[in-house]
Amino acid sequence: MVEADIGARIVARCRSLGARPFSESSDILFRPWLSDAFMNAQAQVDGWMREAGMQTRQDAAGNLVGRLEGATSDAPAVVFGSHIDTVPNGGCFDGLLGVVLGISVVEALSRAGRRLPFAIEVIAFGDEEGSAFPVSMITSRAVAGIVDPADFDLSGPSGTVTQTMRARGLDSGALGEAARASTDVLAFVEAHIEQGPVLEALDRPVAAVQAIAAQRRGTVQIRGVAGHAGTLPMAMRQDALAAAAEAILLIERVACDLPEAADSGLVATVGRMDVGPGATNVVPDAVSFSLDVRAGDRRMRDEAVRQIESGFAAIAQRRRVSIECTWLQDLKGAACDPVLVSLMQEAALEAGGTGMTLVSGAGHDTMVMAQRWPSVMLFVRSPGGISHHPDETVLESDVAIAHRALLGFVDRFAQCLKVSP
Repeated sequence: MVEADIGARIVARCRSLGARPFSESSDILFRPWLSDAFMNAQAQVDGWMREAGMQTRQDAAGNLVGRLEGATSDAPAVVFGSHIDTVPNGGCFDGLLGVVLGISVVEALSRAGRRLPFAIEVIAFGDEEGSAFPVSMITSRAVAGIVDPADFDLSGPSGTVTQTMRARGLDSGALGEAARASTDVLAFVEAHIEQGPVLEALDRPVAAVQAIAAQRRGTVQIRGVAGHAGTLPMAMRQDALAAAAEAILLIERVACDLPEAADSGLVATVGRMDVGPGATNVVPDAVSFSLDVRAGDRRMRDEAVRQIESGFAAIAQRRRVSIECTWLQDLKGAACDPVLVSLMQEAALEAGGTGMTLVSGAGHDTMVMAQRWPSVMLFVRSPGGISHHPDETVLESDVAIAHRALLGFVDRFAQCLKVSP
């Protein structure tokens, strides 16, 4: 394939999965894990993997795994991977770009007739976004062997995790079979859109990632007392929604004002809220909202959580309501392997990019895989810094550079093992 066409082809493939039958909706892109749209997308990606010369299989977690053998059939693998699920009203490139780029690397190696001293695998993970259930990354955690069995009873639109998996012929009790031995994997590599504005501001196409932020996700429930909107005096109200409004402003204040918050990348977000009973003439007695706290430094994240919970207690006492925060997920963050970061910097620079590095504020499957294996990421510029939105896009020229950088990384990794590719 002509070099100039590689970026265009990768972009076209990602866009081709942006509508039905690869979306649950005809109006927006929404592809939750194990939905019909997800299974259709997985089948299409399976076809691309086979065209590239890979053998494919579905593991016990429902991940799609493609493999190009190395010089020997039992060689350990350098694994490329990302996710193919989306958020509601998402974009075409979040996650999927990394999978398609991984396939493009295999395709280039196959066309050249090259067999490396290690295998190359590409894994299309399932639930990185957490759009199907209130936790995320079940499928990458299964590969890493760190699944929490309590997750199996969590409920989503199609039932519990166990029920939803069973409907697709999968057994949550057998998730342990998806776990890979430490010796199976030499390194994990994830290419991903930046999902932020930094590369565009610096006019850089790609950058290696040195670390991924720690995050906590939870649900806040506030209980007050309902009353008639016309007869209950303001001073006597135990208004759950008014308490929620104050709590959300507290969250924002902590994230903005905590010393060194900006340097650590501290952010806190409330993205979903439910109010009961939901009538215009009734003082609300129940509010539930999501809470997402992240920082590049885990200690900073935990200090923010401590101050937020302390503030909740003060609000609850003053307003005579109850506020309970239930933490559903604690992701510790991850540092990418320094040697792999250095190799990726060199490869990106030679490919026409930059040797700079970034810290990822967004969570990725890499933060799970890095708990077991040396891992690294490559970010691709996000025009406008837009992600989790239909306007999410990439530049074909940037994608071509990312493709060259990943190939260069593979070559450097082989050299690092002191084996000629």
